[in-house]
Amino acid sequence: MNHREEWQINNNNYLAAATYWLRLRLGLHANIEEITAIDVAQAEKAMVAASQVQPPPAAIALGQQLNLSEFEGNLLLLCVAMEWDGQIPQLCALIQGNQCNYPTFALAFALFDGPSWDVVSPERPIRYWRLIEILQSAAEPMTTSPLRADERIVNYIKGLNHLDDRLQSIVFPWQAPENHFRKPESFLPPSQQVAVETIIDKFQLNPYRYPPPMELRGPDRASKQMIAGQVCLYFSLKLYRLPVAFLPTEGNMLEILARLWERESQLQPIALYLEVQSREEEIPQGQMVAVRRFLERSNGFFFIDIREKTLALERETITLDIAKPTVGEQIAAWEMADLTDAASVMALVGQFNLSIAQIQKIVREAQQEKKGDTAAQSLRDRGLSEQLWDNCLQSTRPELENLAQRIEVKASWEDIVLPEEETKLLHQIANQVRQRGKVYEEWGFHRRMNRGKGISALFAGESGTGKTMAAEVIATDLRLHLYRIDLATVVSKYIGETEKNLRRLFDAAEDGGAILFFDEADALFGKRSEVKDAHDRHANIEIDYLLQRLEAYRGLAILATNLKSSLDRAFLRRLRFIVNFPAPGVGERKRMWSKVFPPETPTEGLDLNRLTRFNLTGGNIHNIALNAAFMAAEAGTPVTMKWVLAAARMELRKLERPINEADFRN
Repeated sequence: MNHREEWQINNNNYLAAATYWLRLRLGLHANIEEITAIDVAQAEKAMVAASQVQPPPAAIALGQQLNLSEFEGNLLLLCVAMEWDGQIPQLCALIQGNQCNYPTFALAFALFDGPSWDVVSPERPIRYWRLIEILQSAAEPMTTSPLRADERIVNYIKGLNHLDDRLQSIVFPWQAPENHFRKPESFLPPSQQVAVETIIDKFQLNPYRYPPPMELRGPDRASKQMIAGQVCLYFSLKLYRLPVAFLPTEGNMLEILARLWERESQLQPIALYLEVQSREEEIPQGQMVAVRRFLERSNGFFFIDIREKTLALERETITLDIAKPTVGEQIAAWEMADLTDAASVMALVGQFNLSIAQIQKIVREAQQEKKGDTAAQSLRDRGLSEQLWDNCLQSTRPELENLAQRIEVKASWEDIVLPEEETKLLHQIANQVRQRGKVYEEWGFHRRMNRGKGISALFAGESGTGKTMAAEVIATDLRLHLYRIDLATVVSKYIGETEKNLRRLFDAAEDGGAILFFDEADALFGKRSEVKDAHDRHANIEIDYLLQRLEAYRGLAILATNLKSSLDRAFLRRLRFIVNFPAPGVGERKRMWSKVFPPETPTEGLDLNRLTRFNLTGGNIHNIALNAAFMAAEAGTPVTMKWVLAAARMELRKLERPINEADFRN
């Protein structure tokens, strides 16, 4: 027999003895002839003997934990015994009348020793902890109203210590991710393990009361949960998660929830992880009020997952900044997995900023795919390093749907036509992104740089000169996602909203795996103006904020503009690359015409030298080729000069360019 089984037997023995004593006590009060005071005294003696076990029965432990008086304990026992003993209601009816087969305060006052009127006070344990429910009607006094024991308390006294079902719909048990590394080291790297030790030390300073709520601040959700999990493991606490969106905002419901959680913390060793996550200003005001009120009105072991600002509670709090693991710790985590070579590891940490939990998840997926026959063949075909890279891309794919449009990249180096110098600059951008890990970490440049580890580039040139295609080419080469920023959703006329949107944008892309492409950047990054009113001041603040985020952003940000002269000079100083996209010359236009039709398109008799005479950009040439293809398809013929010249005439008219008829004669 194990300890749990032995305790359950002792608990049942106590409940049997206590219920028998209650029946005798009620019977004596109801003047049942065969019950004597001696019988009641003997039953009470047996009940006391049954309570003298270790650990104590649940009812005794509950009274000690919640500071119940002897009278309050007997009242609670009377209410819970109603739930399992059919004689108790009959005896209550004998005393109070046939219609009153239930416990009341008045019955308890008459039945038990040491009655006290303060038992009905909301501040006394019976009502404060909501151990019983008073079923009071409008016309009935409280003292004669029916009393019912709370279901959770009834189950607890029976020995069933499960979370209150009113809490189960909003809180969820936290499950630690499985550790699939070959070595059994902790999920947490040393830089984050410090936070665990700090919390433990602060709690051990006064182990007899709950610690202040602990705010874990930073964007690394997975690591913050692991920190809370490690602390709970140390103190043998079960950790539950509560998304703050599930908190009721109505005052009475929130008060009940706060009291129930505090009671639950008294009944079993638990802790609560409040998932605020987003920045405070992004959460509805009513929800933030509910979070603060819940924490002010309840006690327990609380972790608060918040991104930036503190909650500014009136009570004492502990705030810890939780950063992502250092690059060295990420390298160690990848190497522990022993799945790829050192060069690939450096490429991964140079591009992606991951938590240890994320790395483990990616490694686990790769290991699982490696086991399957089909997947193993796929890995052999593509290489394990490529699979890890793809898994990192999937893991860090930013949530930018409302602020940016993901571009399906298709262009490669063979597709773009630029002068040699500009092409070299594009290669330099891609190479610097690719070699960041080696230069910053292996070669030590990170020790001399606090900011500016990202790469920013300006693509300047007329519309259609290839700026967007160049961004696609770089994204294809680096195997990264490309996001075009939708300025209509970023820029706001409301003061402060633009900075908020920009912060969300950069933070979402911060973990790597994305290239940010600001098209028509002059609309957002324009020159700072002389301050004449509040709108000018805030417009300048937006630009200043953007300068700071561009400098701190660790990824690749590409700005494209048709009006380079409109950009603020401070931007130009902070940009690492400026690539000018000139109007194509004769040689570039000829190369464009030679590449513009896909190999599958039937063409016949195209005179590239003649087409080159049209002074058009690559975008114009693409439009002409596409329109010519549709004309030829409708006519059922290959694409010939006839269709191309017709499409060229349409394009020139659209551009409001003068048309030289000599260029169109045969």
